This record gives sequence, C-alpha cells and structure tokens, in this order.
Amino acid sequence: MFRQHVATATRPRLLDPIDRFSEILFGLIMVLTFTGSISAAESGREAIRTMLFASIGCNLAWGIVDAVMYVLERAAERGRGIQALRAVREATDAQAAHSAIRDAVPPLVASVLREWELEPMRQRLSELTDVPQSPRLTKDDFRAAFGIFLLVFLSTFPVVIPFIVMRDATRALRVSNGVALTMLFILGFALGRYMGHRPWRWGFAMVLIGVALVGITIALGG
Repeated sequence: MFRQHVATATRPRLLDPIDRFSEILFGLIMVLTFTGSISAAESGREAIRTMLFASIGCNLAWGIVDAVMYVLERAAERGRGIQALRAVREATDAQAAHSAIRDAVPPLVASVLREWELEPMRQRLSELTDVPQSPRLTKDDFRAAFGIFLLVFLSTFPVVIPFIVMRDATRALRVSNGVALTMLFILGFALGRYMGHRPWRWGFAMVLIGVALVGITIALGG
C-alpha cells in the first residue's frame, strides 16, 4: 500500500473505469450546455457556428484543466504516502507505528487489520530503501493526464458533428440530441456493468442524470 504511493511504479491501468466514465460525462455535460441552449428554429448558421467553436474551445480548455489537476493530484497522493511512511519509521514505539499504518490505509482495510498483522507490515516498511525524498511523477502520469485531456476534448465531437455535416439546423439539433442521449445511456450501461448492478437501469438513470445536470447548468448560466 505504501509502496504504491511512494515508489515510481505506476498503476496497471493509466486510468481506471471510473476516471474514464467521469471525464467523458464531464465533456458531454459541457458540450450539451451549448447545444441545449440554442434554438435551431431561431438561430442562423452563423450563431450555430459560433456555438460550435465555443463548445469545442470550452472542452479544450477544461480538458487541459482536468489534465493538470490530475498531475497535481498524483503528486499530492505520493506526497501523502511519503509522509505516512515517515510517520511509521519515526514512531516512538510499535503501537504508534501501527496507528500510523491504520491511518494510511482505507478505513475498510484498517477495520479488518489485526495487531499481529501490523507488526510485520511495520518491519517491511522500515526496510524499504528505494523511497524518494519527495514525490516523483512518471511518464505514465503524464500519459494518463493526456488521456484525460483527450476524453474531455473528443467527447465534444460526436455531439457537434451533426451541425457540421447537416445543413438543416433543426434536424441537426435532433440528431445531436439523439447522439448525446445514446452516449449517456452507453456510459450508464457500462458503469452499471462495472459496479455489478443492473446495466439497463443505470443506462436510463444516466440519461436522466445527464439531462438534469445540463438543465441545472443552463439555468445557472453555465
């Protein structure tokens, strides 16, 4: 557990499924706040073109922000791991070290750890030699950050493509909304399967959640 936080070894996956679901959903919500706020009957081609550039630019910017925040989060996570390891090593007695270990692991794991299991962990942690003095970022961290950027940015295009390839703005808006609802359903379905729940129910729930979030965002001026 500590080694995962403080060593330079990376996770088996650059991004876990929840990360991917979250970033795609975020990108969808952002672009839908633009497409959902226009009236195809009242907006001309120039207004729709402005909307397209605004939605793409917004997701581009937020993709960069999310990527940077991911890198900072990884650095902070490893920094916390280093501090936790130091707390174990600098503990004045075994009981204090055991307490530091419990504080560092997830609550569910801490609740099942027994005293006789903590001492071998303390000893092994004290023997670690390849621990950096400060958090270090790896190539995979930056690759994952780039992946986050792509997920947020590319999630824009399936929704805006109908406005690019179709001249009838009303029909393009309908197709765009259909694509967005389909993507939301697929996200919810995949999330339900990942969590071991009913995929179909989660698919429809994600559609409702997505529509509600878009409505709230538009209503608040987002």
